[in-house]
Amino acid sequence: MLERHEAKYVIPPEMVGPIRDYLRPFCSPDPHGQGDPPHYTVITLQLDGPGLPLHYATQNQMDNRFKLRVRTYAQPDSPIFLEVKRKHGLIVAKSRAVIPAAAWSRDLVYSTHVSLPFAKAKDYEGFLTFVRLARELQAEPVVRIRYERESYFGNNEPYARVSFDRRLEYQPAADWDVRGTDGRWIPMDTGLVQNKLYPWSGVVLELKTFNDAPRWMVDLTQEFDLVRDGHCKYSNAVLNEAIFRGSPQTPPYETVLQDY
Repeated sequence: MLERHEAKYVIPPEMVGPIRDYLRPFCSPDPHGQGDPPHYTVITLQLDGPGLPLHYATQNQMDNRFKLRVRTYAQPDSPIFLEVKRKHGLIVAKSRAVIPAAAWSRDLVYSTHVSLPFAKAKDYEGFLTFVRLARELQAEPVVRIRYERESYFGNNEPYARVSFDRRLEYQPAADWDVRGTDGRWIPMDTGLVQNKLYPWSGVVLELKTFNDAPRWMVDLTQEFDLVRDGHCKYSNAVLNEAIFRGSPQTPPYETVLQDY
């Protein structure tokens, strides 16, 4: 299980360029990205149990909380990643299993007669962890989330990542299809969804590192006066959908903001 420190910030779009310039001496673009600047599209199917216990664990800032998500990328040949993302204090730990896209279905999680070969032992262990937690929760799909990620790797560190996530959108999920339908995707690049304190929104900056952050990363937060934000894409999608559905209960601050 990969353990790391993770910090998130919601920043105005016009700040992305200066931060990108700041990173050039210390980082290189993720080789999986395409375009200028290089980026790729991430799609996740978020699972939760009856009553949305994983969502409320985040809302209540509970220790030792986790999420169940099924991740893929926009490329047609992309595999499926079954991920358990745990958080304890400032430490984030993630286990995952890589499977062929054609193998993904509800039966893979709930049937006792499905077998799937794994090339690596850690994938098998990650798969068993994902299935165990999903069964204990009686988890089902809740929402799909899609966004574009611009990612950079630290040049001289064992693990240092910087990413910008933009064009966030979600789609309520009624089935186990990860990529979703051609139906409406609802934008999440709004101050209402991402950050209730600022009049702007649209870009989520993430800094990830092992143990102590490199000096350039610390200097980055000071140079741009960054303030950490507890941004959770899954919970923000659930809360935004609550405005339309009335369930779960819409937080009072969102009800007030609907009048503007």
